[in-house]
Amino acid sequence: MFRTIVFLIAIGLAAAGVAWVAEQAGGVTLVWSGWRVETSLPVFVFMIAAAAAAMMLAWSVLRALWRLPRRLRAARVSRRALRGRKALTQGLLAIGTGDARAARRHAHNARRLVRHDPLTLLLDAQAAQLSGDANAARAAFHAMALREDTRLLGLRGLFIEAQRHDDAVSAAAIAEQALKVAPGMGWAALAVLGFRCARGDWSGALAILEANHAARAIDKAAYQRQRAVLMTAQALELETTDRDRARELAMTAVKLAPTLVPAATLASRFFSESHQIRKAMRVLETAWHVNPHPDLAEAYAHVRLGDSARERLARVEALAARTDGHAEGALALSRAAIDAGEFARARAALAGLTAAPTQRVAMLMAEIERGEGQDGRAREWTLRAVRAAPDPAWTADGYVSSRWHPVSPVSGEIDAFRWVVPVAALPADGGAVIAAEPEAASPALPPAVAAAPAAEPSSTEPAPAAPEPPAPAAVPPMFRPRRDLPAGALAGAAPAAPVIPLVRAPDDPGVRDEAVEEAEGRPGGWRGVVERWVG
Repeated sequence: MFRTIVFLIAIGLAAAGVAWVAEQAGGVTLVWSGWRVETSLPVFVFMIAAAAAAMMLAWSVLRALWRLPRRLRAARVSRRALRGRKALTQGLLAIGTGDARAARRHAHNARRLVRHDPLTLLLDAQAAQLSGDANAARAAFHAMALREDTRLLGLRGLFIEAQRHDDAVSAAAIAEQALKVAPGMGWAALAVLGFRCARGDWSGALAILEANHAARAIDKAAYQRQRAVLMTAQALELETTDRDRARELAMTAVKLAPTLVPAATLASRFFSESHQIRKAMRVLETAWHVNPHPDLAEAYAHVRLGDSARERLARVEALAARTDGHAEGALALSRAAIDAGEFARARAALAGLTAAPTQRVAMLMAEIERGEGQDGRAREWTLRAVRAAPDPAWTADGYVSSRWHPVSPVSGEIDAFRWVVPVAALPADGGAVIAAEPEAASPALPPAVAAAPAAEPSSTEPAPAAPEPPAPAAVPPMFRPRRDLPAGALAGAAPAAPVIPLVRAPDDPGVRDEAVEEAEGRPGGWRGVVERWVG
């Protein structure tokens, strides 16, 4: 409405101006080089207006002709950009559907049309990865790493390619470089943390953990737990060389994670050496209440140096009463009773476990029978131990160990070891077995056992059927183990130079080698990857 009123007012003013000019009297005389023109004032004004309009029209035509080449170039660039954007869209869709041939075709078109678009490099790299062209993928990721806007993406891609080709040195260097570019980058921090743990560089790993916590890349509870695990690993390493530093680390670790069994066991030993018996007992009781473990029972029995076997038995009996009905309490009580020579009491402690004995129960029963002079029954129980169900063991990512380790030797995850019962004792080269996941813990264990790691088994317990191989070095926790490796490779049967076994990232679909898949009769793409991992 307002615009209509303004328009009508403008028209009225224009009409009034034209009428005023038409009503003006007088004339205009123009003399120029022998020419004389006489006209009235209204005609002269209208001639001036017509001349101005003609000049404006001519200028507009000339300017349009001058700008025509530029507009033609801009239109051509716009059409190329539109076609390139369409090629990028179709290529990314082809990547999502797993069509490697279409992805490469669209990547070629995008590279021809919009070469300098960051998405073109990404599509080129993804298409090369999907079709198994490692050289092209590395070239694309390297080009991205040289650009300011895609540097982190290029480093991430180069890192994954290094993992695919088991190039530990390059992977570590790339992760370090990415961490310098972006200190809060989660994957780089986790990778560097895993590599430093693999080298046993606990101080460096703690520094990375502190940086992650400062960047708020990890919550407070996980930070405290992982810090306690790393400090415990460092304290165990320094226990024989720098006991003062080891003691300081162990005390800090047990404060951060009171239920961490290795930390509680180590801290109790230091308390016992300094004759702080009550503090040592409290540390062990706190961890035992959440996670009954043979190491805790062993440390509790020997918390006071020089005690007799009967005194140790009385102390273990009090500890077992704190978790009445738990299998570890009965086993610890039976062990202490056998050491004290009270075989009847040891037999009574195992009465509820002999119906379906595990290996430890059977070996303890054999020791009881042998102590009572029943050698025939002792041999019978020893034979039963060979076929008995396995006991809980330290397990992480399918690797079973007789000792606690701070990181998984397969995936490099910190605090990955859980005290659980293996699914089946299937010996491989070096004695590795297939193990249960943390959720498959023994029914006799309380729920908190699966959530908190513990310490190594008691030295007085029967030795495992096969000697444990040296734990392979750890790798960053964002990877998953390769299922196509032979059992001996996973277990590390033969000692070798320490390396970092590299595996696959969770967002990495893997290289698709169509020739190998066709020769082996396996499906390609994601289905083939899943079947190979499961198989």
